[in-house]
Amino acid sequence: MTTLHEQQCQPLDKGTPALDSGAVSNLLSQVDDWNVDDAGRVLTRCFRFKNYYETIAFVNASAWVSHQQDHHPDLEVCYNRCTVHFTTHSIGGLSQNDFICAARFNLLVRDSV
Repeated sequence: MTTLHEQQCQPLDKGTPALDSGAVSNLLSQVDDWNVDDAGRVLTRCFRFKNYYETIAFVNASAWVSHQQDHHPDLEVCYNRCTVHFTTHSIGGLSQNDFICAARFNLLVRDSV
């Protein structure tokens, strides 16, 4: 079985159904430190860093991953943290793409605070 971070995001047509709660729970168990909102539509994680430089380095690296996967999160950037929100807007909920990118973002951090 291919792990999430080894998979590639796929284009999704409008009208593609969002993942059901069972699929979300299964995929959530594969991405450490991420949470899903109560509505089951947004995948979120707050990454913490020692300083602004490390935060911006993460933001730049995450922008590259997002560009490569053609799947872009909403980012909240502060001095020593970056909160990432993934959802698949075209389907109005979560897709496998959100979890693939979450797994790839997890690989970007090793020594964060």
